[in-house]
Amino acid sequence: MSESPVATAPDAPIPATEDRTLPAVVYGLYLLGLATGGATTILGLIIAYVNKGSASPVAQSHYTFLVNTFWMTIGWFLIGGLLIVFGFPLSFVLVGLPILALGWAIVGLVGLWYAVRAIVGVIYLARGEAYPRPRTWLI
Repeated sequence: MSESPVATAPDAPIPATEDRTLPAVVYGLYLLGLATGGATTILGLIIAYVNKGSASPVAQSHYTFLVNTFWMTIGWFLIGGLLIVFGFPLSFVLVGLPILALGWAIVGLVGLWYAVRAIVGVIYLARGEAYPRPRTWLI
């Protein structure tokens, strides 16, 4: 007799037979992206997009979380970067100093937010749990 696969609810732990390696690799590439300036993050994004459709519900929640993390990070980095670019020339007449400071604050906080999100995702994956709110802006 062959056993039929059991459907897994998104909140259920990942079965022992399910592979958690690939989502873990993507998390690793995201974290490594902090040191490489984001080069490995793009590779992780591609892996997440490719595997998102065929993954189990639990792994799919992690892939959704990783993809959303990437695009939100890019958006906020662009906002911070634009503020830095526009604030730098204006800082010579002191008007741009608050704009420049705000840009650097956004870039720094987004980097911290990105790292915390990736670490929290790794914790959920290590526990074998789906990410509870993969589309959230928060942690």
